[in-house]
This record gives sequence, C-alpha cells and structure tokens, in this order.
Amino acid sequence: MKWLSDFRILLLGLWLGAACFFSFAVAPSVFSVLPSRELAGSVVNRTLAVVNYGGLIIGLILLASSYVWRRNTNRLRLRLEQCLLLLLTAACALGQFVVGAKLQSLRAQIGRPIDEVATNDPLRAAFNDLHGYSVMILTTAIIAAVIAFFLLARRARDTKDY
Repeated sequence: MKWLSDFRILLLGLWLGAACFFSFAVAPSVFSVLPSRELAGSVVNRTLAVVNYGGLIIGLILLASSYVWRRNTNRLRLRLEQCLLLLLTAACALGQFVVGAKLQSLRAQIGRPIDEVATNDPLRAAFNDLHGYSVMILTTAIIAAVIAFFLLARRARDTKDY
C-alpha cells in the first residue's frame, strides 16, 4: 500500500506548506500592502479559516488512516505519530472554533476598527491576548505537523508493505 503512504505524506505536506505560506507570506504581506489594518485582518481571518478547516479535515483523515495497514510498524513511533496528528487536529479545531469564535465576538462587541480602540481598553487587551493564543496554537500545529511529516516519511521508507 505504498500509494496510501505516499498520499498521507502528500496531504500532510500540502497542509504544512499552506500553513507556513500563510504564516510567513500571506499574513505579513496583507498588513503591509492593504490600505487598512481592518481590511487586512479580514483577509487574514478568512485565510486562517481555510488553513484551520484544512488542518482539521486532513488531520482526521491522517489519524483514521494511521490505523490501516499497521503491520511491521514500530508501535512507539506509530503512537507518537497518532498523538502528533491528534495535536494538529485539536489545535486547528481550537484555533477555529474557540479562539476564532471569541475573536469574532470581540470584534462585534468593539464595533469599530481595533486600531481605534485605546490600548488600555479591556476589549483591546482581550483581543490582543486572543491573537497571541491564536499564533501559539497555529505554531503548535505546525510543529506537530513537521514532526509527524518526518515520522510518516520514515515509516514509508522503513515499511515495505505500507
């Protein structure tokens, strides 16, 4: 089942590439190019949703497929791979459905561009904190994906019938 192994590596690589491209190219670029930070935030929010939903779906597919054709597999590495995929999936879900939802709610409560709110305003402080959590969660997902990618690649190389 070499094709399954290759497909799993491809899926994880696609998500990892998208997440890194978003983090290092899209987000910084839109804030430097678009005329308002509010507009840039909207673009980043929409793009991050695609990355999070993609990570959630791909993580679930990879996690489910990790239980197929497990012969000749180091159990410790397999469990580590599954834990990392679960971490990736959970981080994307947490980032989208908890932190992202709270950020949207705060934006609605504020009712005007975030840059117009005083830095000592409690809503602005809460927004900044949530933004920091969002960055940490995506970073965690990316790190888990990188490690899982190498585990998947090693398992594909080491296993003849996978």
